[in-house]
Amino acid sequence: MSRVSKIKITNIYGIKEQKLDGKNVEITGANGTGKTSVIDAIRYALTNKSDRDYIVRNGETEGEILIETDTGLSINRKSRTAQSDYKSVKQNGNIVPSPEAFLRDIITPLQLQPMEFMRMGKKEQNATILNMIDFPWNMETIREWFGEIPADVNYEQNILAVLNDIQAENGTYFQSRQDVNRDIRAKKSVVVDIKAALPVDYDGSKWENVNIGELYAQIEKIRKSNEQIEKAKQLKDGYQNKLRAIEADRDIALSALNREMAAKEKNIDMQLATLKEQINSLEKEKGGLSSVREAREKAIQSEYRESVAKHDSTVAAYAEYVNKEPQPIAHLLKQAEDTEKMKSHINEWRRMLSLQEGIEELKKKSASYTEKIEKARNLPGEILEKATIPIRGLSVKDGIPLINGLPVSNLSEGEKLDLCIDVAIQNPAGLQIILIDGVEKLSTEMRERLYSKCKEKGLQFISTRTTDSKELTVIEL
Repeated sequence: MSRVSKIKITNIYGIKEQKLDGKNVEITGANGTGKTSVIDAIRYALTNKSDRDYIVRNGETEGEILIETDTGLSINRKSRTAQSDYKSVKQNGNIVPSPEAFLRDIITPLQLQPMEFMRMGKKEQNATILNMIDFPWNMETIREWFGEIPADVNYEQNILAVLNDIQAENGTYFQSRQDVNRDIRAKKSVVVDIKAALPVDYDGSKWENVNIGELYAQIEKIRKSNEQIEKAKQLKDGYQNKLRAIEADRDIALSALNREMAAKEKNIDMQLATLKEQINSLEKEKGGLSSVREAREKAIQSEYRESVAKHDSTVAAYAEYVNKEPQPIAHLLKQAEDTEKMKSHINEWRRMLSLQEGIEELKKKSASYTEKIEKARNLPGEILEKATIPIRGLSVKDGIPLINGLPVSNLSEGEKLDLCIDVAIQNPAGLQIILIDGVEKLSTEMRERLYSKCKEKGLQFISTRTTDSKELTVIEL
C-alpha cells in the first residue's frame, strides 16, 4: 500500500505554488480561487491528461507538479510552452520503464473522480462493479468451459457479464436452441401427418423388399395355364362336332361333285344331239371323266384326312391340360393390389424415418445448447465462491450485481456513497489516494460520512468545497 507524502504544484493552471503533505485535506474557497485546479493538477500528474486547453500558468514557460510517496515513488511532470514536456517516474531513485502503464496500474480513473460513478448509467455501473471481482480467466478458459468460443459476445467485459451474455435470451445459444426446438416441432408435425396417412402399424421394411414382379409373373403363368386348360376342354367337348363338320364338308363336296358331273353329262348329251360332228371328241372326253372324278375324290379325301390330323394334333397339344382344373388367381390379384398399395407408401415411410432420425439429432443439439446455457448460468456461483470479492455484501444474479441483495438503483444515498468509495479503490496494492471535487453538493451528514468512510478504508483524500471565502484555504481533517 502506497500513500502520498508530498505534493508540490508550481505554475500549473492558475496556481503559482501550492504544497500539500500526505494528510487528508479539504480545500475550500469561492469559485475561481483554484480549488479544482489543485485536483486537476494532481490528475494531470497521474494520468498525463487534462481537459484544459492550457496547462502552464499564464505568463510562464514551464509548469511542474511533483508527487512523492512513502514507498519511494516519485512522479515529476513538467509542461513547457517552448519545448517538449518532461516526465519522470522513479521508484527508489530508479527509472520506471513504461511509466504511463505503471501509473495506470497503481491508480484507477474513479479514484480521481469517484462521484462520476453515481452519474454513470446502470449498465456502466454494473460493469464497473463486476470488473472489480478478481477471477483470472482468458479465452482458453471459455473454450474449456464450452468447447468453443461462443459467438456474438463482447469478451472485453468482465467474466460475469460475459457469462450473462452467453446465457441470455438474445444470446447465440438461446436463440440457436429456439431455432432447433422450432425445427423439432415442425419435423414432429410432419411425422405425425405422415404417420396418419400410412396404414396402421405400417412397417416399410417389410414391404420395400417384396418383389411384386415375381408375384405378377406367378399370376401370368397361372393365367396362361388356365387358358390352355380352357382351350383343351373346349377341344375335348367339341371333338365330335368338329369331326362331323369335317365329314359334312366332305359329303357336301362329293355331292357338289356329283351334281357337277351330272350336269356336265347332260350338257354333253345335248351337244351330241346337236353337234354330231363332235360326238367322237365328246365321247372321248366323257370316257375320261371317271379318271378326273377319281383324282378329285382322292384330293377331297386327302384334304379330309389332313383336317382330321390337324384337329387331332391340336387336341393332343392340349392333352396335358384336359384333365386339369383352372387355378383361382383372384386372391393373388388382391395380394398384388395390396402389395402395390403398401409399396406406394415406402417413400413417405422412408421420409418419416429420416425425419425421426433428424429429430433425434436436433434433440441432442438442443440438449447441448441447454447444457451450455445452464453451464453459463451456474458458473457465476462457482466463480463467486473462488473469486476475491472486493465489496462486502456483493452478490450477482442474472449478471446484475447486488449489494446486500439490492441493485445499485435501490440503495439509499448513504449506501451509494459508501459504494462510490468501495468502487473507486479497486487495487489494494495501488496508490491509496482519492480526489473528490465539489463536496458542497453533499449534505453535511453525507460529507462527513464520506470522509469517515475514506478514513475507515485507510484512504488519503483531497476534496474541494465551495464556500464564500475569497481565499483558498487548506483544512486538515
